[in-house]
Amino acid sequence: MQLNTHAVEGTDPGLFAEVIAPDGGAPASRPVLLLHGFASSSQLNWHNTGWVSALTSAGKTVITVDLPGHGRSATPADPQAYRPSRIRADLLQLLMDAGVLPLEGENPASGVDIIGYSLGSRLAWEFGATQPEMVHRMVLGGGPGTSDPLTGFDLSAARAALAGNGEIHDQTTAELIRMAQLVPDNDVAALLTMVEAVKDEPFIPGEAVPGMPLLLVAGDRDSFAEGAAELAGLSGNAEVLQLPARTHANAVTSRAFKQAALEFLS
Repeated sequence: MQLNTHAVEGTDPGLFAEVIAPDGGAPASRPVLLLHGFASSSQLNWHNTGWVSALTSAGKTVITVDLPGHGRSATPADPQAYRPSRIRADLLQLLMDAGVLPLEGENPASGVDIIGYSLGSRLAWEFGATQPEMVHRMVLGGGPGTSDPLTGFDLSAARAALAGNGEIHDQTTAELIRMAQLVPDNDVAALLTMVEAVKDEPFIPGEAVPGMPLLLVAGDRDSFAEGAAELAGLSGNAEVLQLPARTHANAVTSRAFKQAALEFLS
């Protein structure tokens, strides 16, 4: 079922979202919100990698959403639409439109669990910290790291290189542009607008720390997710799982990752 969301602050975010029912008519349970990474989409990050089918087979209702400028969502011209704080407001509205209720005691149908990956994990960390009444547990994969790779992104070099006027010397910037260009349908200009907005609101994990139980997951070859132990220390309520021989690109496909997430959310 496609979910039609309401406007936040009078502006329609144009987000594409879905609510996917569990297999076999399972009774209502706490839904799981999936937040994908930068330059990805719900289709690439969650459907194609088997996450949606694994969760619905386990009796979970799944809510997916494409972030602004990604997948089937709109590509707003207004940079404000890409700010993390604005996206968090849109996510709260999305959950309300999906009928998600604030946590209520032991009611297993109240609140939401969140699984994020990369940029989606950064957004989840902040959402859990600012909306604790909504979030039961979170699984954060591929980051967030203690340093945000988008904060140091070399925007001018990226824009110049894309216009054929130079090279990108910063390795992180070059890798993120490579990732963005791997998906033919990506609107790279919109993605750079998101980078600009994120740079204006850098990730500072200690400023707002989620208090609910966390599972932090990363490949042991993922430089974007360095600092998981420090984040666990900030939380005081987190488990850390390292995936051997996995990188930022392929950790999300790990069967061990899925199994650990399902056990953590059960």
